[in-house]
Amino acid sequence: MTAEAQAVPALSHGRLIAVAVHFDDLDALGLLHNARYPVMVERAWTTLWHERGFGFDGDWEAAGDFCNAVKELRITYQAPVNKPGAYAVHLWLERLGNTGLTYGFRFCSADGATTYAHGTRVLVRLDAATLRPTSWSERFRAVGRELLRPAD
Repeated sequence: MTAEAQAVPALSHGRLIAVAVHFDDLDALGLLHNARYPVMVERAWTTLWHERGFGFDGDWEAAGDFCNAVKELRITYQAPVNKPGAYAVHLWLERLGNTGLTYGFRFCSADGATTYAHGTRVLVRLDAATLRPTSWSERFRAVGRELLRPAD
């Protein structure tokens, strides 16, 4: 972690989702606990997908594209979050494959200007009956393409 967070320009891709850090999210030192970052990122993704008509009600057979598993999670902490309040998660897709995807994220200030942590997460779409990889639906892929980060 560095003493100062990196500043970033306005969003050129992806979506900024508001999240709240509460007092009980902080550790004994008054910093956002490292395990809370991935939880908040997951909540932000859930909000984004629900806004686009996708969801999960506990029925894996009916879950469709929400029947997936995490293959990998990488996170780098850049600067401490040391108080409760309004923050945001910047979300985008790095890669959208046939059965998997990689998404990128930044845990940042509410306006997206300051980055506190960033990372990637790899998901694999699963068949609910066999738990084997299966293809994303065309509807999911169409929405996913909107979130792809432009090639550099």
